[in-house]
Formats: sequence, structure tokens, C-alpha cells
Amino acid sequence: MADTDRYHADNIEQHVGRIFGPSDPITVDQPRIQGFADVTGDQQWIHVDEARAKAESPFGGPIAHGYLTLSLLAAAQMDLGIVPEGCSGVMNYGLDKVRFLAPVPSGAQLQIRAELTGVERKEGGRILIRSRVVAQQVGSDTPALIAESLALAFS
Repeated sequence: MADTDRYHADNIEQHVGRIFGPSDPITVDQPRIQGFADVTGDQQWIHVDEARAKAESPFGGPIAHGYLTLSLLAAAQMDLGIVPEGCSGVMNYGLDKVRFLAPVPSGAQLQIRAELTGVERKEGGRILIRSRVVAQQVGSDTPALIAESLALAFS
């Protein structure tokens, strides 16, 4: 691959439209769901009460918190390499849009894909990276979550 084809801070604009992923499967099991509930204080029964969720939930069992699924995106994007070479660091900058489209049942495996949708150069060598990120359960045709993610990289 020619040096100009490398995904780098100097030529990131040339890579708008590039797809990163899919990630390795991420298991969203009950211990992870319970840990998220413990950290956030969201102990809603549909997430943490397995017996009640099996008996009363329209999903046939416990499901992950939407925000748990959302929280998996940042690390997955880093693993997928959406931050280009030539950057010394990155931080979450925000989200422009998030949609939770399908429940994530306990025990599900998710894969993450990201598409670089925009780049904006900022003062001080910073780069605003826009991406459309999709979390989808392995074997499902419907995404669990679609988000427009913003990250601020330092070159």
C-alpha cells in the first residue's frame, strides 16, 4: 500500500466513507448487565431480575440497558482503528444522534462497525472525527443501536 493510502492524521479526509469492522464479538452476559446496573444504579427488573424477566418481559428474559450497549462503542471504535496514525490521543466529544432499534438479550454477542462520515480540522492540531456506528447482535438482521459518534483526536 502506498504511503498516501495509509490511514493517517495527515490524509484522514481521503478516508471519509471507509468502513471499520466488524469488531470481534462482544458478549453481553448477565454479569456484565448486573455490573452496569450496580455502577449506574439502574436496577430495573427487566435487566437484573432473571426470573421476573423470563415470566413477564415481552423479550422472554433479561435485556441489556440501552446505555450499556452505547457504552461499548468507544472501546470498540478504538480497537477497530478509527483513530488514525499520527494522533497522540483521543477523547469522546459527544453524540449527534442515537437510536436503540432492538433489544439486546442477556447472553447476546454484539459486533460493532463504524463508518467514517466526516472530518473537521480544529485549532491546535485537533481533528473532529464523525462516525456512524452500528452495534448488531450476531445473527440478527436488525441493528441493536445506531449512533452518530464524535471523537476529538489530537495530532
